[in-house]
Amino acid sequence: MKDDSWKRNEVDSPCVKLCVVHPEERICTGCFRTLDEIAAWSRMAPEERRALMKELPDRAPRLKKRRGGRAGRLAR
Repeated sequence: MKDDSWKRNEVDSPCVKLCVVHPEERICTGCFRTLDEIAAWSRMAPEERRALMKELPDRAPRLKKRRGGRAGRLAR
């Protein structure tokens, strides 16, 4: 059964449920939002959400791939 009564006409959240904040960049590695942006999402106007959604893909390159173990320690 499909219930359209709970559908809203709003910008969907970019959350992909991979909520890990990068230790240096301080943005979520799943959706690329800052903690302040995540907290403010529900209060943002649709125009603000759309503008933020356009910015998010440009943030991905800021997250350096982390290597664990010995290789990660030696790189520092």
